[in-house]
Amino acid sequence: MFLRIVRDINSFESSEPLPKHFQFVHKGATDATGHPGFNIFQKCNSAIRQLAYSFKADALDEYLHMDQDTGYQCLDAFCNCVIHLYQHEYLRRPTEADIERLTAKHELVHGLPGMLGSIDCMHWGWRNCPVVWQGQYTRGDKGHPTIMLEAVASYDLWIWHAYFSPAGSNNDINVLNESDLFDDLLQDRTPKLEFSVNGEQFTKQYYLSDGIYPEWATLVKSFKCPMDPKTTKFKRYQEAARKDVERPFRVLQGRWQIIEQYARPYNTNKIKRIMLCCVILHNMIFEDNGRAITEFEEELIANTTLPTRTWTARCSTQLRMYGELRDGMAHHQLRNALIEHVWNLPEHGHQC
Repeated sequence: MFLRIVRDINSFESSEPLPKHFQFVHKGATDATGHPGFNIFQKCNSAIRQLAYSFKADALDEYLHMDQDTGYQCLDAFCNCVIHLYQHEYLRRPTEADIERLTAKHELVHGLPGMLGSIDCMHWGWRNCPVVWQGQYTRGDKGHPTIMLEAVASYDLWIWHAYFSPAGSNNDINVLNESDLFDDLLQDRTPKLEFSVNGEQFTKQYYLSDGIYPEWATLVKSFKCPMDPKTTKFKRYQEAARKDVERPFRVLQGRWQIIEQYARPYNTNKIKRIMLCCVILHNMIFEDNGRAITEFEEELIANTTLPTRTWTARCSTQLRMYGELRDGMAHHQLRNALIEHVWNLPEHGHQC
């Protein structure tokens, strides 16, 4: 996979002027003393080692004879290149085929029909946060500046949605209101797939969430204090399925130790590029291992035509979908149907 990334970066060409990050990685001319400069393998090697082992850039001086400034430039350029090349494929919105495979797998494994995945947030500590920003990025339960990642993950640990950059003083509700997770839904551009739960028809697939999230039609929460056997069983199933989003956070931090340690850059954009690069590489590894539920189909995305609407039509559509998205009655209707569905499942009929 490393060789594939190096080849793709090296062979990238653009009809427009080549972006600066590709120019930096491609450039292998001699330095001021006449010695050959660093080649693409050395630059990508430096970046991968910083991502995987959280090496400081000057720690590679003995191995690569690369100084600190060049190491940081390699890391930033590599992250830019990975995002530029692979974001379209490895951070894509689920297509109709993706949704069919995901919902079928989640119903088989968790016993929950219509489930797209689970949603949650993770904090990444920021070591070099400027003093004037520390109050904005620090939350009482953390005690140090952090930046938040909102993610949606499926059973195969694939991260379908990654929104990173909100200040760590926010909570999950603020981040949800700020993110673009439901932008396509608000414009009524999501694939139309109906599913049935306990004899009732629903048109909006849903994500599992914890108790802080609002009661929306596309979110299914558990019960804090279940009062009867039905809700107790549903709570057990829902919380077992929600581990799908907790595990990717641990895997992401374990594989890319730069995320487990406090972020060192002073620039929030550089930190964001590091996080998105790690998420893309995370998904690439699971595809390379053959564990991904869905496969990338370029023609399904290329042939997708979005309807053209007037300004008035777009506003009316967004207002209508906004009301449907935040419909508390629809939330309770779906959850009650799922409670009855789970209650009728055999006790050992799922693989949570």
